[in-house]
Amino acid sequence: MALPWALAILSILPLLDAQSPACPNFSVPITNASLDQISGKWYYIAMASRLPGFKEKASKIHASFFFFTPNHTEDRILLREYMTVGDQCLYNSSSVKVHPEKGTLSTSEIDGEYYDHLLLPKDPKTFMLASFPEDKRYMGLSIFADKPEATLEQMEQFYVYLSCMGMGKSEVIYSDEKKNVCLPLEKQHDEERKKEDERSETGTALD
Repeated sequence: MALPWALAILSILPLLDAQSPACPNFSVPITNASLDQISGKWYYIAMASRLPGFKEKASKIHASFFFFTPNHTEDRILLREYMTVGDQCLYNSSSVKVHPEKGTLSTSEIDGEYYDHLLLPKDPKTFMLASFPEDKRYMGLSIFADKPEATLEQMEQFYVYLSCMGMGKSEVIYSDEKKNVCLPLEKQHDEERKKEDERSETGTALD
């Protein structure tokens, strides 16, 4: 009686493999083309993290958008970030290190340096960052898009990667663009940069 049961299991295995989510390669080298693809303005859409204390901090961020300006020669990215925390807008300008061969980006914090694996899905209008992908205790995944709201297809890709890592939708924290209060500050910074550019052009013309 065991043989029919065994044959049934063997016939089901290929179907299970076909339904299992495709795992991304977490160690794809970062090239100049990769950096050019993530250059510009991006919106934080959603994230899931098991890093102790991080989920609590992330839940306080209602909305966030940022600008990436890569420096190919120094393997760094200039980060200008606007975060809505509560009813306040917090602005931060910092540098992100690029580790091309490892396929990671890192930022320095007070308590150490944090590394994220850069994931570039087929849709160039999104990218993801995975932290500790091999460690079930600390792993995390976040998605960013070029618009304040992601499409269903973009989110589905996020969920596929999330499932592959062994995480569930119940662990996801979502942003809320309706609570974004940083647009006035962004506008102010844009106007200030325009004035600086005009002064620079005037100075160059006088020289």
